[in-house]
Amino acid sequence: MMALSAAGRLPDFLATLPSELIRALEADWLHRARADQLPPADPGLSGAEPWTTWAVIGGRGSGKTRTGAEWVDAQARGDPAFTPEPVGRIALVGETHNDVREVMIEGPSGILGLPRRGRSRPDWSPSRRRLEWANGAVAQAFSAEEPDALRGPQFGAAWCDEAAKWRRPDAAFDMLQFGLRLGARPRNLVTTTPRPVPLIRRLLDDPRTVVTRARTRDNAEHLAPDFLERVVGRYAGTRLGRQELDGELIEDRDDALWDRAGLEAGRVAAAPDLGRIVVAVDPPASSGARSDACGIVAAGRAHGRAYVLADASLARATPQAWAGAALALYHRLAADALVVEVNQGGEMAAAVLAQCDPAVPVTRVHATRGKYLRAEPVSLLYARGLVHHVGAFPALEDELCDFGPDGLSGGGSPDRLDALVWALTHLMLEVRPEPRIRRL
Repeated sequence: MMALSAAGRLPDFLATLPSELIRALEADWLHRARADQLPPADPGLSGAEPWTTWAVIGGRGSGKTRTGAEWVDAQARGDPAFTPEPVGRIALVGETHNDVREVMIEGPSGILGLPRRGRSRPDWSPSRRRLEWANGAVAQAFSAEEPDALRGPQFGAAWCDEAAKWRRPDAAFDMLQFGLRLGARPRNLVTTTPRPVPLIRRLLDDPRTVVTRARTRDNAEHLAPDFLERVVGRYAGTRLGRQELDGELIEDRDDALWDRAGLEAGRVAAAPDLGRIVVAVDPPASSGARSDACGIVAAGRAHGRAYVLADASLARATPQAWAGAALALYHRLAADALVVEVNQGGEMAAAVLAQCDPAVPVTRVHATRGKYLRAEPVSLLYARGLVHHVGAFPALEDELCDFGPDGLSGGGSPDRLDALVWALTHLMLEVRPEPRIRRL
């Protein structure tokens, strides 16, 4: 085949191929699959490490089922691109028997729905709950609700679908491992949308687990445009969206001042007419490569409740850059004041803001207590249902739900949280009039 001088010439080259070959390429899984849908390399190939579990973590509709079906079919047929030899016995484990049949086997992306590409279709015996390929390979269906059914049978491979929502995940998965004892390298494939359950945490922490991730949007060409606009657009950035669409494992810290359920309960699509709006700035002490981020958060107040309107925080920005961002947000929202912390270089920050726009009123605030003590009264406002987030602010909400008595669990400075605390303290914990009404 002739070499291509540039990747951009590939479509022109493909247009010269016979239509039969183009259709074959379009149907070929190795050609169409994304990188996250192809299994990890086997040990010994390019220095790959041995693995026993391939965890495909993805959002709804991201192509997890097709990945699992293709992998199982390749294992059974002995496709050399996936396995050195056919796997004679395979376990298919779903939440229930009905899930195995309706999704993993007979579903649109299930094993029986795969393009044949010249390969024989396995025979499905619903009464025996088993698939059988022409070469004698067998895949048997199991329900995770019946872990004891996995006692006795033995396998060379297993596909576990949506393991994060199994009712008895640890019992079913552990019993399956005792049966994975055929062949040189018995393997698990786990396809699931993540949830913070012990089994998923254990798999992700296991050094013999290889993880690939996919978002719903990565599979957009196979999804209805209305679904992308209506569902993805609505839930993007929320805890539910990050879990169900982006495939993120979202967990709460036990000793955190905020929890995600509370943030979700207070989330609103729009703010009412507001009496006061402020933009709070938690400036970094320096602007070097190792400096903290600059927290910039806007919030408003109406009828005794606060509404978080925007998070415009910047990482490692120059004073001119973060001052410009804060002032732009101030003018866009027609805010009443900029609230600026003046500890550790904050006086310089107030001066920079005054130089950039001397007409903007700057309220200086001093931190006389630690971050946790300042944040606690604000978290109680959330607990009382008095604070609402207008839309989703993933980075800010991550800091809130990861902030405990010893700060953030990964270290670092909670700059977005600090800015939020200053804004809500100014609006809700200090007595101030509501001079006028603004409609956003």
